[in-house]
Amino acid sequence: MTKVLDGKVALVTGAGTGIGAACARALAGAGAAVACTSLPTDPYQQVVDSIVAAGGKAIGVPLNVTDPQQAQEVVDRVAAELGGLHILLNNAGITDDQLIIRMKPESWRKVLGVNLDGVFNVTQPAVKVMMKQRTGCIISISSVVGLMGNAGQSNYAASKAGIIGFTKSLARELGSRNITVNAIAPGYIQTPMTDRLTEEQRKALLAGIAIPRLGTPEDIANVVLFLASPAASYISGEVINVSGGLYM
Repeated sequence: MTKVLDGKVALVTGAGTGIGAACARALAGAGAAVACTSLPTDPYQQVVDSIVAAGGKAIGVPLNVTDPQQAQEVVDRVAAELGGLHILLNNAGITDDQLIIRMKPESWRKVLGVNLDGVFNVTQPAVKVMMKQRTGCIISISSVVGLMGNAGQSNYAASKAGIIGFTKSLARELGSRNITVNAIAPGYIQTPMTDRLTEEQRKALLAGIAIPRLGTPEDIANVVLFLASPAASYISGEVINVSGGLYM
Protein backbone atom coordinates (compact mmCIF):
# COMPACT_ATOMS: atom_id res chain seq x y z
CA MET A 1 0.00 0.00 0.00
CA THR A 2 1.34 3.43 -0.95
CA LYS A 3 2.19 5.63 2.00
CA VAL A 4 1.76 9.40 1.99
CA LEU A 5 5.52 10.10 2.24
CA ASP A 6 6.81 7.34 -0.04
CA GLY A 7 9.88 8.54 -1.94
CA LYS A 8 10.54 11.44 0.44
CA VAL A 9 13.69 11.99 2.48
CA ALA A 10 13.48 13.58 5.93
CA LEU A 11 16.19 14.90 8.23
CA VAL A 12 15.35 15.20 11.94
CA THR A 13 17.60 17.01 14.41
CA GLY A 14 17.52 16.01 18.06
CA ALA A 15 16.14 12.64 17.01
CA GLY A 16 17.50 10.64 19.94
CA THR A 17 14.68 11.09 22.44
CA GLY A 18 11.27 12.63 23.10
CA ILE A 19 9.61 14.65 20.36
CA GLY A 20 12.43 14.08 17.86
CA ALA A 21 12.35 10.31 18.25
CA ALA A 22 8.55 10.18 17.95
CA CYS A 23 8.62 12.35 14.83
CA ALA A 24 11.37 10.29 13.21
CA ARG A 25 9.35 7.11 13.75
CA ALA A 26 6.16 8.73 12.47
CA LEU A 27 7.82 10.06 9.31
CA ALA A 28 9.35 6.65 8.62
CA GLY A 29 6.01 4.97 9.26
CA ALA A 30 4.49 7.20 6.58
CA GLY A 31 7.09 6.01 4.08
CA ALA A 32 9.91 8.56 4.31
CA ALA A 33 13.57 7.61 4.49
CA VAL A 34 14.71 9.33 7.68
CA ALA A 35 18.11 10.64 8.70
CA CYS A 36 18.13 10.68 12.51
CA THR A 37 20.68 13.19 13.78
CA SER A 38 21.70 14.17 17.29
CA LEU A 39 24.76 14.60 19.46
CA PRO A 40 27.04 11.53 19.46
CA THR A 41 26.17 10.91 23.12
CA ASP A 42 22.41 10.71 22.40
CA PRO A 43 20.67 7.37 21.71
CA TYR A 44 19.65 8.21 18.13
CA GLN A 45 20.94 4.86 16.86
CA GLN A 46 18.28 3.12 18.95
CA VAL A 47 15.65 5.13 17.06
CA VAL A 48 17.23 4.11 13.75
CA ASP A 49 17.24 0.46 14.81
CA SER A 50 13.56 0.60 15.83
CA ILE A 51 12.61 2.13 12.47
CA VAL A 52 14.53 -0.51 10.53
CA ALA A 53 13.07 -3.29 12.69
CA ALA A 54 9.60 -2.03 11.81
CA GLY A 55 10.39 -2.23 8.10
CA GLY A 56 11.28 1.42 7.54
CA LYS A 57 14.39 3.10 6.16
CA ALA A 58 16.65 5.20 8.36
CA ILE A 59 20.25 6.17 8.93
CA GLY A 60 21.91 7.71 11.96
CA VAL A 61 24.27 10.65 11.64
CA PRO A 62 25.95 12.46 14.55
CA LEU A 63 25.40 16.21 14.44
CA ASN A 64 26.12 19.16 16.67
CA VAL A 65 23.79 21.82 15.24
CA THR A 66 25.97 24.64 16.62
CA ASP A 67 28.69 23.74 14.10
CA PRO A 68 27.82 25.24 10.66
CA GLN A 69 30.44 23.23 8.78
CA GLN A 70 29.24 19.97 10.31
CA ALA A 71 25.64 20.88 9.48
CA GLN A 72 26.61 21.48 5.86
CA GLU A 73 28.44 18.16 5.68
CA VAL A 74 25.52 16.24 7.20
CA VAL A 75 22.97 17.78 4.83
CA ASP A 76 25.23 16.99 1.85
CA ARG A 77 25.72 13.41 3.05
CA VAL A 78 22.01 12.81 3.63
CA ALA A 79 21.04 14.23 0.22
CA ALA A 80 23.69 12.11 -1.54
CA GLU A 81 23.07 8.90 0.40
CA LEU A 82 19.27 8.97 0.49
CA GLY A 83 18.56 10.75 -2.78
CA GLY A 84 17.56 14.31 -1.89
CA LEU A 85 16.07 16.15 1.06
CA HIS A 86 12.36 16.89 1.09
CA ILE A 87 11.53 17.36 4.79
CA LEU A 88 13.60 19.10 7.45
CA LEU A 89 12.48 18.95 11.06
CA ASN A 90 14.43 21.35 13.27
CA ASN A 91 13.86 19.87 16.70
CA ALA A 92 17.17 20.04 18.58
CA GLY A 93 16.89 22.27 21.61
CA ILE A 94 17.99 22.83 25.20
CA THR A 95 16.98 24.79 28.28
CA ASP A 96 19.09 26.48 30.94
CA ASP A 97 16.56 28.24 33.13
CA GLN A 98 17.32 31.12 35.46
CA LEU A 99 15.81 34.44 36.43
CA ILE A 100 17.29 37.28 34.39
CA ILE A 101 19.06 38.90 37.37
CA ARG A 102 20.98 35.64 37.92
CA MET A 103 21.43 34.54 34.31
CA LYS A 104 25.03 34.33 33.19
CA PRO A 105 25.91 35.50 29.66
CA GLU A 106 27.15 32.01 28.79
CA SER A 107 23.73 30.59 29.66
CA TRP A 108 22.08 33.05 27.27
CA ARG A 109 24.56 32.29 24.50
CA LYS A 110 24.37 28.51 24.98
CA VAL A 111 20.57 28.37 24.65
CA LEU A 112 20.44 30.78 21.70
CA GLY A 113 23.35 28.93 20.09
CA VAL A 114 21.57 25.59 20.03
CA ASN A 115 17.93 26.63 19.69
CA LEU A 116 18.21 29.48 17.19
CA ASP A 117 21.67 29.43 15.58
CA GLY A 118 21.28 25.66 15.21
CA VAL A 119 18.08 26.12 13.20
CA PHE A 120 19.86 28.54 10.86
CA ASN A 121 22.92 26.30 10.53
CA VAL A 122 20.94 23.27 9.35
CA THR A 123 18.25 25.11 7.40
CA GLN A 124 20.57 27.11 5.16
CA PRO A 125 22.23 24.11 3.46
CA ALA A 126 18.90 22.25 3.40
CA VAL A 127 17.29 25.17 1.55
CA LYS A 128 19.95 24.97 -1.15
CA VAL A 129 19.04 21.33 -1.79
CA MET A 130 15.31 22.03 -1.74
CA MET A 131 15.62 25.00 -4.12
CA LYS A 132 17.34 22.79 -6.70
CA GLN A 133 14.56 20.23 -6.29
CA ARG A 134 11.96 23.02 -6.40
CA THR A 135 10.12 21.32 -3.57
CA GLY A 136 10.51 20.96 0.17
CA CYS A 137 9.03 21.26 3.63
CA ILE A 138 10.72 22.90 6.62
CA ILE A 139 9.19 22.43 10.08
CA SER A 140 10.75 23.91 13.21
CA ILE A 141 9.80 23.12 16.79
CA SER A 142 9.22 26.40 18.62
CA SER A 143 7.38 26.45 21.95
CA VAL A 144 4.28 27.90 23.55
CA VAL A 145 6.82 29.77 25.71
CA GLY A 146 7.89 31.64 22.59
CA LEU A 147 4.28 32.88 22.28
CA MET A 148 3.40 33.63 25.90
CA GLY A 149 6.72 33.94 27.74
CA ASN A 150 7.60 32.27 31.02
CA ALA A 151 9.38 33.54 34.12
CA GLY A 152 12.89 32.15 34.40
CA GLN A 153 13.06 31.27 30.71
CA SER A 154 13.95 34.53 28.98
CA ASN A 155 16.75 32.85 27.01
CA TYR A 156 14.55 29.92 25.97
CA ALA A 157 11.57 32.16 25.15
CA ALA A 158 13.76 34.47 23.06
CA SER A 159 15.18 31.54 21.10
CA LYS A 160 11.75 30.04 20.43
CA ALA A 161 10.22 33.40 19.49
CA GLY A 162 13.16 33.87 17.13
CA ILE A 163 12.24 30.62 15.39
CA ILE A 164 8.77 32.07 14.71
CA GLY A 165 10.18 35.18 13.02
CA PHE A 166 12.64 33.04 11.08
CA THR A 167 9.82 30.76 9.93
CA LYS A 168 7.61 33.58 8.68
CA SER A 169 10.47 35.26 6.82
CA LEU A 170 11.56 32.03 5.15
CA ALA A 171 7.99 31.24 4.12
CA ARG A 172 7.93 34.52 2.17
CA GLU A 173 11.35 33.85 0.63
CA LEU A 174 10.75 30.27 -0.44
CA GLY A 175 7.08 29.99 -1.38
CA SER A 176 7.78 30.62 -5.07
CA ARG A 177 10.10 27.57 -5.04
CA ASN A 178 7.30 25.32 -3.75
CA ILE A 179 8.88 25.11 -0.29
CA THR A 180 6.61 25.41 2.75
CA VAL A 181 7.95 26.66 6.08
CA ASN A 182 6.00 26.26 9.32
CA ALA A 183 6.54 26.02 13.07
CA ILE A 184 4.92 24.05 15.86
CA ALA A 185 4.62 25.46 19.38
CA PRO A 186 4.27 22.57 21.84
CA GLY A 187 2.99 23.11 25.36
CA TYR A 188 3.88 20.86 28.28
CA ILE A 189 4.85 17.47 26.88
CA GLN A 190 5.32 14.23 28.84
CA THR A 191 9.08 13.86 29.22
CA PRO A 192 11.51 12.53 31.83
CA MET A 193 11.63 16.10 33.17
CA THR A 194 7.87 16.24 33.82
CA ASP A 195 8.01 12.72 35.27
CA ARG A 196 9.97 14.21 38.16
CA LEU A 197 7.17 16.59 39.17
CA THR A 198 5.49 16.01 42.52
CA GLU A 199 1.76 15.34 42.56
CA GLU A 200 1.16 18.86 43.87
CA GLN A 201 3.27 20.40 41.08
CA ARG A 202 1.50 18.29 38.47
CA LYS A 203 -1.95 19.40 39.70
CA ALA A 204 -0.90 23.05 39.62
CA LEU A 205 0.42 22.62 36.09
CA LEU A 206 -2.69 20.88 34.78
CA ALA A 207 -4.98 23.49 36.35
CA GLY A 208 -3.90 25.97 33.67
CA ILE A 209 -4.52 23.68 30.70
CA ALA A 210 -7.96 23.46 29.07
CA ILE A 211 -7.39 19.79 28.20
CA PRO A 212 -6.16 18.65 31.63
CA ARG A 213 -3.31 16.36 30.66
CA LEU A 214 0.25 16.65 29.48
CA GLY A 215 0.82 16.29 25.77
CA THR A 216 2.70 13.33 24.35
CA PRO A 217 5.53 13.33 21.80
CA GLU A 218 3.06 11.60 19.47
CA ASP A 219 0.71 14.60 19.70
CA ILE A 220 3.48 16.68 18.13
CA ALA A 221 4.44 13.95 15.64
CA ASN A 222 0.87 13.89 14.32
CA VAL A 223 1.08 17.60 13.45
CA VAL A 224 4.52 17.12 11.87
CA LEU A 225 3.07 14.36 9.68
CA PHE A 226 0.24 16.62 8.57
CA LEU A 227 2.54 19.53 7.71
CA ALA A 228 4.90 17.22 5.83
CA SER A 229 2.09 15.67 3.80
CA PRO A 230 0.49 16.85 0.54
CA ALA A 231 -2.60 17.76 2.59
CA ALA A 232 -0.70 20.81 3.92
CA SER A 233 0.72 21.99 0.59
CA TYR A 234 -1.06 25.38 0.83
CA ILE A 235 -0.03 26.10 4.43
CA SER A 236 3.10 28.18 5.01
CA GLY A 237 4.32 30.73 7.51
CA GLU A 238 2.08 29.34 10.24
CA VAL A 239 2.72 28.57 13.90
CA ILE A 240 0.54 25.71 15.12
CA ASN A 241 0.00 25.86 18.87
CA VAL A 242 -0.22 22.32 20.29
CA SER A 243 -0.64 23.04 23.99
CA GLY A 244 -4.01 21.61 24.96
CA GLY A 245 -5.37 25.13 25.40
CA LEU A 246 -2.62 26.32 27.73
CA TYR A 247 -2.27 29.37 25.46
CA MET A 248 -5.10 30.67 23.28
